[in-house]
Amino acid sequence: MNSCNLFLVRDAFTDKSVIGKLYLNGEFIAHTLELPWKNNQKGISCIPKGVYDCRIRLAEQSASRDYTHLIVDNVPERSYILFHRGNSAKDSRGCILTGMMRGDDVIYQSKNAHNLLIKTIIDNKMENKIELVIKNR
Repeated sequence: MNSCNLFLVRDAFTDKSVIGKLYLNGEFIAHTLELPWKNNQKGISCIPKGVYDCRIRLAEQSASRDYTHLIVDNVPERSYILFHRGNSAKDSRGCILTGMMRGDDVIYQSKNAHNLLIKTIIDNKMENKIELVIKNR
């Protein structure tokens, strides 16, 4: 069984967003954008740094996303935290967005980055064990 280690390093913090870099098994794969830290409050804060299990969720299993995405499990006092498409904080209610490029409080080419992340996990048969580590720089 192949495992997937996702490592998210948050490195840019503003009052509008947190931007970081996402690595898959040690290789950079995408930039990330999350909401700013507001004490893990549902819908308005990024999740706490830490270690989480993730799993693939297919479009037909979701009421809100019509494409395959990742769901982050075991987030304290939170549920349905996803890795999904989006470009700015308004696209996230606490979820992690992925992009190919980054700017101030924005990421770009989110669909491409998200598709690359999911395809890499599935093509390399790593979907059975996905661990996410989040750290702040």
